[in-house]
Amino acid sequence: MTINDPDMLAELTSLYPAYEKALMENDVATLTRMFWDSEFAMRFGAGENLYGMDEIEAFRKARPAAGLARTVTRLDIVTFGTDFGSVTLEFSRETPAKTVRGRQSQVWVRLPEGWRIVAAHVSLLS
Repeated sequence: MTINDPDMLAELTSLYPAYEKALMENDVATLTRMFWDSEFAMRFGAGENLYGMDEIEAFRKARPAAGLARTVTRLDIVTFGTDFGSVTLEFSRETPAKTVRGRQSQVWVRLPEGWRIVAAHVSLLS
């Protein structure tokens, strides 16, 4: 298995900015499309555990659109072979009270419909 094959790394690296843009703009349709449409998809957030696309999409639709801006302070993308990769990052977000730091991880898999996030985790650091 090849780690970080240049072509595979380029594919996944080109997808992540679209996710970040959709997140900042609260583009629910794009965010939903980037996840695996399956009952087995999961997203663990700062305050929620979501199992399956229905729960993930409902969360996205109900989430307030304000205060989403963040600065990515570290981004690491690793691919394994031609169909599996991970995206991990650290971020900071300015709030009226303080700077909030957090981290995010995503597992991406190339499925017949293209690259999709099959599992994600977001947490805040105190």
